[in-house]
Amino acid sequence: MAISDYDIIEPEFRELIRISANVERLYTGCRWAEGPAYLPAHRYLVWSDIPNDRILRWDEMSGAVGVFRAPASYANGATVDRQGRLLHCEHGGRRVIRTEHDGSVTVLADRYEGGRLNSPNDLVLRSDGSIWFTDPTYGIDSDYEGHKSSSEQSGSHVYRLGVDGALARVIDDMGQPNGIAFSPDERRLYVADTGATHRQNHPREIRTFDVGADGQVSGGSTFAELKDGLFDGFRVDEDGRVWTSAGSAVHCYAPDGRLLGRILLPETVANVAFGGLKRNRLFICATTSLYSVMVAENGAKTF
Repeated sequence: MAISDYDIIEPEFRELIRISANVERLYTGCRWAEGPAYLPAHRYLVWSDIPNDRILRWDEMSGAVGVFRAPASYANGATVDRQGRLLHCEHGGRRVIRTEHDGSVTVLADRYEGGRLNSPNDLVLRSDGSIWFTDPTYGIDSDYEGHKSSSEQSGSHVYRLGVDGALARVIDDMGQPNGIAFSPDERRLYVADTGATHRQNHPREIRTFDVGADGQVSGGSTFAELKDGLFDGFRVDEDGRVWTSAGSAVHCYAPDGRLLGRILLPETVANVAFGGLKRNRLFICATTSLYSVMVAENGAKTF
């Protein structure tokens, strides 16, 4: 049954939401809103408007929206490290960067085995300090979300950047790896594959991989699959549920892959992030707009 902004499929989902907490539109005016990240020390959220080559900032205290960075090298996925620094994937620069506390930018990764990366898309940090990111070709396919160019890699892959600066390719059998996140215990890695944008009949899925204590990856089974639309960015809550973009909704999956319910949006959803002081506010980037909704669950702590 559907109630307001929610589609409750399993009774468990009813306990994760408050039906009186409707989806709020916080801002509109983007071309393709992506890459939300909440900075708790500053009480604001940043997100990317990729085709307009800018990063926007929403102030939680005042509700004001302003430009955080422009031009922004067609930045996409973002996260915050344990020192409160902002990390971004850049389509335009074909690199992963960190914004330091003084505003300067440090390049963390831009090449693998001598060739430039394609266009890093989304990233996640592990508690050992390593940075894991996806590298599809969306930023080099055209000038819309980056700079049209040829790939210098053998395909679109997933990488791990160690604290020693060594870059390793950890997954090499995906079409277009996209959203990425760890389970709360970091024993599972979830990666969305949006290869259907380039290959007919390619699976529209999120895959799950086993991760050892040494960071080695194995497996790669299907966690969730769509018939239409695509999974893109997603985040995980404290109990291991996956909250993911999926067409014009946010889907919530149990750790065993059961679809529990959906948060309905009027636009195609690109990415989500938990934020607020209790990490119980879900921020949603959907095509032209930034939305949020208060939920009865807390996002997994990543900062």
